Amino acid sequence: MVEGGSWHEQEEFWRRFGPVLFSAGRREAAASEVNDLLALIALEPGAAVLDLACGSGRHSLELARRGYRVTGVDRTTSYLEQAREDANRHGLDVEFVLDDMRDFVRPGAFDAVINLFTSFGYFEDADDDRRVLSNVYRSLRAGGSFVIETHASEDLVHSFHERDVSELADGSFFLEERTLAPDARSLRTRWTLLRADERHEASFTVRYYAESELVALLRACGFADAQTYDGLGGGHYDETARGLVAVARK
Repeated sequence: MVEGGSWHEQEEFWRRFGPVLFSAGRREAAASEVNDLLALIALEPGAAVLDLACGSGRHSLELARRGYRVTGVDRTTSYLEQAREDANRHGLDVEFVLDDMRDFVRPGAFDAVINLFTSFGYFEDADDDRRVLSNVYRSLRAGGSFVIETHASEDLVHSFHERDVSELADGSFFLEERTLAPDARSLRTRWTLLRADERHEASFTVRYYAESELVALLRACGFADAQTYDGLGGGHYDETARGLVAVARK
């Protein structure tokens, strides 16, 4: 069991479960996900993009490959080391910064900010979510876009299932067990990774907002406009949605 401090602040948690989170399939999906992203927001060639909670940098690298000026921010040292190695290997110029999204802000520095792969709602204090969004707003230039990919509390209800088991490429097994709060505002998850003679476990909780609540929160943080979609593909958001993407503009 990973212990000590809030789960999202534990380097060991992210290191252990990195192969699950950033599998070969997920890395390969980055190109098509960036295609979808760019269909949602209009970016001029060479625009400055902040990839907030960039992880191992799969979207940062793909955006840089297409000529954008990219800054990737994450609090996990091992992920940023891997991202820098990949950038160097492919000859890509990306700035990677070790920082907490509650603290990172560069006023008026970016044409777009992205926060993908459900990297929001980790913090115990909901005021920290507002702090993150306020930082994003301050970091955008006038007219800039913010894209956040998450789930809404309502889509968790109809897509919820208690457990999944999968076999990874290295032959290890990964078990996910979930408990949804009665008000559907948070999801408690327990991960178990079985590899050879090793067993690693971790439990964590993520906060979710209803679609209308997230839009209201974005507006309260200064955004003048926010559109919601069923995923990065830009489908219409309704009661059948399987995810939530919000595009907010400054």
